[in-house]
Amino acid sequence: MTDNHPVNPVDKRQVRKAFSRSAAGYDQVAVLQREIGDRMLERLDYIKAEPEVVLDAGAGTGHCSAGLLNRYKGAKVISLDFALPMLQKARKQGRWLRRPGCLCADIEQLPLANESVDMIFSNVAIQWCTDLQQTFAEFMRVLKPEGLLMFSTFGPDTLKELRQAWSVADGAERPHTSQFIDMHDIGDMMVHSQFADPVMDAERMTLTYEKVSGLVKDLKTLGAHNAASNRSRGMTGRQRWKAMESAYEQFRADGRLPATYEVVYGHAWRPRQLKQVAVNGEVHVPVDLLRSR
Repeated sequence: MTDNHPVNPVDKRQVRKAFSRSAAGYDQVAVLQREIGDRMLERLDYIKAEPEVVLDAGAGTGHCSAGLLNRYKGAKVISLDFALPMLQKARKQGRWLRRPGCLCADIEQLPLANESVDMIFSNVAIQWCTDLQQTFAEFMRVLKPEGLLMFSTFGPDTLKELRQAWSVADGAERPHTSQFIDMHDIGDMMVHSQFADPVMDAERMTLTYEKVSGLVKDLKTLGAHNAASNRSRGMTGRQRWKAMESAYEQFRADGRLPATYEVVYGHAWRPRQLKQVAVNGEVHVPVDLLRSR
């Protein structure tokens, strides 16, 4: 890992607008997102933790917030998302006397005090960060010593069939699908941010469709269509669309078109004490991990 860590070319304003528009119909099509979130919640069975404050970072409509409320009966659960319409759904999770606290904010700049959270849980959200190294620094800052970070995200093989089909169709240099950071680079960033005992693994999950249009419709409903800052801004002509559909047919199997998702899981702990580093002959804790809000 070097200082030249990967920067994700994400148009954050476009992502926020997309998720805000998709909030009303999100839960009807977010099958994959819920499945990944449920698998993350199951992983908590193997981790001994009794957190008092849990941050659901990138909570969306609050499916995982509800699971965290149910799992940790005495904990305060904070649902954080930068799309307000999503939080308006999340605030209804749980029961009347015990619902998540909702906070509309960007996980790259958390409006939370230093060492104020026992656990950060983030389900398929960090792929929308423009600077993941900065995000991990923020996670480290707000976690209490020995606090847990658990997350899932998408790897670069996600939607590889759609990406290849567009490449065949027009050979455009600008991407038609979002770009995701490699698992090993993510792990390096965690180490760079001083997270202890990081564990990373990945699995492939596949959804199938009768037509490509079904996949594209789901992506738009989810708010998860192409958000790359260097994406093509023009309209997709009918001829190019037909060429992409034709190219996608090479992947058809058993009468269905696959859409592959590379799902990356990670967890790590904030150490009891952060390492001190030498800068210009002086020894100190990195300021980006402990700066005040």
